[in-house]
Amino acid sequence: MADNTVRGRFVWHELTTPNKAAAHDFYSKAVGWAKQAWDQDPSYTMFAAASGPLGASIESRDDAPHWRPYIGTLDVDETVAAATRLGAKVVTPASSLPNAGRFAVLEDPYGAKFGVHSSPTEPRPETPPVYGEFYWHELATTTDPVAAFAFYKELFGWDEVRQYDMGPMGVYLLFGRNGREIGGMFDKGKQGLPGGAYWVGYVRVPNMDAAVATVNTERGTLLSGPMEVPGGDWIAQFSDPHGAFFAVLVNAADTKAARKPQPKAAKTAKTAAAAKKTAKKAAKKKAGKKVARKAAKKKAKKKTAKRGAKKKTSKKAGKKKRAKTKKASKSPRRKAKRR
Repeated sequence: MADNTVRGRFVWHELTTPNKAAAHDFYSKAVGWAKQAWDQDPSYTMFAAASGPLGASIESRDDAPHWRPYIGTLDVDETVAAATRLGAKVVTPASSLPNAGRFAVLEDPYGAKFGVHSSPTEPRPETPPVYGEFYWHELATTTDPVAAFAFYKELFGWDEVRQYDMGPMGVYLLFGRNGREIGGMFDKGKQGLPGGAYWVGYVRVPNMDAAVATVNTERGTLLSGPMEVPGGDWIAQFSDPHGAFFAVLVNAADTKAARKPQPKAAKTAKTAAAAKKTAKKAAKKKAGKKVARKAAKKKAKKKTAKRGAKKKTSKKAGKKKRAKTKKASKSPRRKAKRR
């Protein structure tokens, strides 16, 4: 049976950064987020996709820049108690927000930090993520992902979808909710990645090349990719100009749609070029015929004029001849008469 509650949904994302203004400027260009102030506290600046706010920034120089996801729960206090029984640490105790529910920040038994949140309002309908929204969440853990998953399954009821055996790089475990895949987990140590465990969010974008080019232009760093992953999605991982990890994703449907028109576009361009060439040839031929007709008409006119002039001359000459003949015939008679 589908769980229509907020439990287990990724509901919020918080960026800790040393420069809020610069961070908002960067992400507005990299993934298209707008800046929006929270009406309860204007100093809490939110990131908003076209569908609405999905996260916010916190300015701090005391902590390394990072993104932290918040996962929905029906009761924050109960979730915190369950997490600590399973070996988690409390980073920020359960606290209430004015007209915005209750939250806490935890560190899982393997070192990855995440938040939990309960809201006083009903969650909005769960729909596939659109451009600018978080599409995928990945846990780079420091232990066996199967063991790490057991902790989160207990708290949020996630389902294990399947496991990919990556050989020496270990297992990549995919998890989901209500029959839809929403994230993955892997042992970062087996992939040679240093440092502690962390969560990273993947933002859905329409064009991978444009996203990579923008991040590079805006002084972000490409860490991995772009690469195709099982299922046909394309991903790339980055650090923003201050060092916080994030990633982008172009899903398989967008990739397929982007590839499909290309041959047609090439064919259309070829057809258009051929049509243009044919039209040009036809126009040239038509122009040639027009010139030929004009020349023929001119020639015919000239010939007619010449014939007319010749006829006129001939007629004049005939008239002159007749007049002369007449004159010659009259003269002897006159002479004869005179005689």
